[in-house]
Amino acid sequence: MKRREFIKAAGVASSAALLKPNLVFADPRQSAVYFDLHPFVAAHPEAVFIKLTNVSDKTAAAEKAQAGEEFGRELFVLSDEQGASAKSKIAIKPNLTCLGGSFSVPRMGILTDGDFVGGFIEGMKDGVGMDGSQFYMREGNHLGDAYCADNQSLEWYGPIAEKVGAHLMDLDSGRSMAEAKLANLEEGSEVIWREVPNGVIFNRIGYVAPLNAPDAFNINIAKFKTHGMGVTLTSKNWQGTNIHPYVHYCESLSKLTRGKAASFIADVNPEFSDNVTALHAQHLEAGVPRWDRPGSDWNSGWGMEGWSQKTLDNLSASSMDLAVIEGIYGRDGNWMDGPHAGKSQDFLTNILIFGKNPIKVDIIGHWLAGHEPGNFGLFHSAQTRGLTNTVNPHDIPIYNWESGQPARESLDSFTRTPLATYYLQRDYAGQTEQKWHMVDEPYDYPATAVTSETDAVPQSFVLNQNYPNPFNASTLIEYRLPAAGNARIEIYNAQGQLVDVLVDSWHAGGAHVATWDAGQRASGTYFYRFMTEGFQEARKMLLVR
Repeated sequence: MKRREFIKAAGVASSAALLKPNLVFADPRQSAVYFDLHPFVAAHPEAVFIKLTNVSDKTAAAEKAQAGEEFGRELFVLSDEQGASAKSKIAIKPNLTCLGGSFSVPRMGILTDGDFVGGFIEGMKDGVGMDGSQFYMREGNHLGDAYCADNQSLEWYGPIAEKVGAHLMDLDSGRSMAEAKLANLEEGSEVIWREVPNGVIFNRIGYVAPLNAPDAFNINIAKFKTHGMGVTLTSKNWQGTNIHPYVHYCESLSKLTRGKAASFIADVNPEFSDNVTALHAQHLEAGVPRWDRPGSDWNSGWGMEGWSQKTLDNLSASSMDLAVIEGIYGRDGNWMDGPHAGKSQDFLTNILIFGKNPIKVDIIGHWLAGHEPGNFGLFHSAQTRGLTNTVNPHDIPIYNWESGQPARESLDSFTRTPLATYYLQRDYAGQTEQKWHMVDEPYDYPATAVTSETDAVPQSFVLNQNYPNPFNASTLIEYRLPAAGNARIEIYNAQGQLVDVLVDSWHAGGAHVATWDAGQRASGTYFYRFMTEGFQEARKMLLVR
């Protein structure tokens, strides 16, 4: 193709047609109006991303902080046209605990790593030029519970919050959460109310401000650890966004309204028990494993259905912008007894799991913890309510995230670390199973109808616009093939000269991502052309220094 023909095909009429920059990279401290997640993450809400860290020991504070800083800097970009306001409150929900006093909580295993979270905040501050006062680390378990004043969450997180300039646990009014009660919480500054669409348990839920506030960007950073509900991940961690007593998830449904204030009872669906019973019967008939455990306590099949529906009500009412599992190390075994009796242990897993859909992030987290997600009723309940289109981890697009560059990979390429749980142990039906066990029995997944364009093998060739565009130093180019074949991607400058051959190899059918490192190239307009047998297409991009 001649230079003139190529430029015409790319749709470039003159230099006046250059794209206006909407993403700013050269100086992160300039006064941009908006910020957003990395464009590739934002454009792929159906995907889960996995980033491997390189921390030598669970006590290596500097290394963990560095991992968090790198992650926070990679994950966000500035924009002058779209996204969340650069003046937004950044509401972060780590996995913290209200347990203290005689319950000696070690730093390792139970809590989201504080060094990592502190580094994450510093990385985000540096990357998009934010001030530490915009960051709020909240934990609803501290609201209304007197023993929260003596706990090791504050011992670890307090100095970190002070160092990065962030708010920690205290309400904007200056009152501690332990001092505040439901009856006198101030709407907007202390509590955010959200209606639950099609709520099964709740019609309305109160959140610790500024979580779920209209001007908040909500980030969920859970811990890679076990619990009685399975592997405790982002879905359960988000329970701690609720004010007291909405936060009380781990109790039987029979206690839901017992002794509660009339204002709370008014927010409970009066048909909650019938709703749970009907959904439990539906899932039993569908063959959800372990859901047949008898009884009505919280750790029965019926009780776990109730816990699942509380959790899903919470997710349905929320505006979660990012779900993260911090797995620099993971906790195995009895987390309640472990600190006392040595029944638990930590594994250096060096993994971060993240995405926009918390259910899909948790499905992948369960799989990486050695469990079969199809055996967990929460995921089936989530699918019933339309919060995920699959419970099969192999149906979810997986990208390896390395230095901000996603690469499509098979889930089987990642290492699994078995983390035992006591989720619905089989001490019924004539079976014996240790309280702490793996839920890894095979599950026969039904065929899942693909509802996402990026999940499916495309019916035709596709060349997407590069991410980001305009860009500084490097950009991503996503392209798709309907079947196996050779693919070639060429890079041209504005004069129509070939400057790079980015890809020239045999590909399987499906989605692929290539990275162009333009670190040595001059600013200006460039073009990339995707070619394969019987097809070619070109697009333009703008390099801004």
